[in-house]
Amino acid sequence: MKTEAPPGPRGADGKSAEARDGKSSESRDGKSAKAEGRGKGARRGRELSIKGIPISPGVAIGTVYDTAEAPAAAPRRNITAGQVEAERARLNAAIAASRKQVSKLKARLAILPEEAQEELEPLLDAYSMMLGESRLIRGARKRIEAELLSAETAVDDEAEAIANAILQARDDDKAGLRRRAGEVHEIARRLTRNLTESGFRSFKDVPEGSILIAEELTPADAALLDPSRIAGVAAAEGGADGHTAIMLRALGIPSVLGLPGLTNALSRGDQAVLDGGAGTIVLRPGAEALAAGREASVAYAKERTRLGKLRRLPAVTTDGEEMELQANLEIPAELPLIAQAGAQGVGLVRTEFLFMNRQGLPDEEAHYEAYRQIVEGTDGAGVTIRVLDWGGEKDMEALAEGIEPFHAGPNPALGLRGIRMLLRRPELLEVQFAAILRVASLGKVRILLPMVTIPEEVSKAREIYDRVVKRVRRRGVTLPEKLPPLGVMIETPGAALAADAIALEADFFAIGTNDLAMYTLAVDRAEVEVSHLYDPLHPAVLRLIQFATEAALRLRMPVSVCGEMAGNPRLVPLLMGLGLRSLSMNASAIPRVKQMVRALNVDDCARFARRVMEQSDPLRIQELVMSFVPGEGKG
Repeated sequence: MKTEAPPGPRGADGKSAEARDGKSSESRDGKSAKAEGRGKGARRGRELSIKGIPISPGVAIGTVYDTAEAPAAAPRRNITAGQVEAERARLNAAIAASRKQVSKLKARLAILPEEAQEELEPLLDAYSMMLGESRLIRGARKRIEAELLSAETAVDDEAEAIANAILQARDDDKAGLRRRAGEVHEIARRLTRNLTESGFRSFKDVPEGSILIAEELTPADAALLDPSRIAGVAAAEGGADGHTAIMLRALGIPSVLGLPGLTNALSRGDQAVLDGGAGTIVLRPGAEALAAGREASVAYAKERTRLGKLRRLPAVTTDGEEMELQANLEIPAELPLIAQAGAQGVGLVRTEFLFMNRQGLPDEEAHYEAYRQIVEGTDGAGVTIRVLDWGGEKDMEALAEGIEPFHAGPNPALGLRGIRMLLRRPELLEVQFAAILRVASLGKVRILLPMVTIPEEVSKAREIYDRVVKRVRRRGVTLPEKLPPLGVMIETPGAALAADAIALEADFFAIGTNDLAMYTLAVDRAEVEVSHLYDPLHPAVLRLIQFATEAALRLRMPVSVCGEMAGNPRLVPLLMGLGLRSLSMNASAIPRVKQMVRALNVDDCARFARRVMEQSDPLRIQELVMSFVPGEGKG
């Protein structure tokens, strides 16, 4: 069996650099795949293993079915002034056709699994909004008129400009940026295919039990898949954090994306073994690879059964200490995945989704409806809503056009963002406070303030909060006797070092380890030249987490971790040893974190944490973390 290229270096989070930023580097096998494709039929009979990005776990063994989509022929074209009206009419017709197609996709939702429906519905709503008077449509029309471009060229240029602006934004949420850029490109693709009258891909003829192969798969394509007929999905392009990936996970189809050279390395009819958990596909497998695939399939089924049993079991240590395991939520479509994972509520709702892909600012009713859906979807388990975390580095059209011109300055990450911007524009904060207060009667709700660095910011926010409470009561809204508590994100060294003072103003802490590590180490993990220096186990980062945690515990105040560290089972013993009893993470990480919690003893964790905190060498800390064995009481 052909061996795979060794994976790239991995950090304490267990992820390679490629996996962290949603891209796939070419392994030796990927390069071989491309080489094989250059000579038609060259080495076609040989077994080939390609490593990609694991998307949806499970093992599929079957025949590949390549669903290549013919590119839309849309060469760059200029027009004359006399052709402007005709091009505008062509664009309007393409918009109307695209809206009709999106409506048909919405009609199909009823036959998809509930999880897939929850993922696709808000995405299709976003598509519909972008096919209205959005920045993309307005910009394309302007380019037709001002630059005398054909409709296809105008759409392509405007989409590229918007997507580039999104991707270049200085924002720690790179996954969100890629999703938003992908949405723009998808609508531009749909418009272009309608403008050129190019047909869309069809999956009607895919034989049952096939492994679907594509160069790239869009979320709309994924919506057309029948999980009862398709054994697995593999694509050359794509990342772990896009809408397509979320859709494939919701459909439960074993899937791997980011497989370099895939489509050049196969012929329709080839057999393959796809492992969605390992992120691999073996083309034309021999007896050994087939046997390994069947063994992996059985192992996955057993693991799924074992982790599934954990869903209803408590996250309790061997000595009876209970942990609270919650989920982070970026868009409401993730609610079904959170329910499946057995989360004890939502520990972090990122409300930025409400401001995406819209012209105007969302009003109180829009906020209320979104929060109501989330609170009701958790069955009263508890929801922590972080108010808008935005600065000039984030490309949100609603904010850019809904408030007075806002300048990011030379270093947006250190500028007017988070609570600083909200206190400058309190009307934004007041709308969110009012909507959150209204949903508080439906279930347990908490409010989280982003980017706090000094106690005064909390006290000013509380003054606004108290003012909104009185206003909402005057409107006749019944509020719960105990109002939603007001908490603080600890995500800068300044906030961590001032945690004892901030704790006197706040009701709870949520430690955001992603930004805390970035600001502490002066490292942007998206910057290739310095990303290797990003280390959440750096002793400086750990000491700040310890300081903030102890400040909260001294006042018997709730404190949690909601960064990537929370979802790494290897780091749970250390976090518990530091005194943390609440973690919020991606829903998919909860079963394995719970499995770790149920194997731990609190005294062992405390001794282990003391040993780690004595260290000054990050490499030694990582060695201790990776060598810790539950039950042995030592690292």
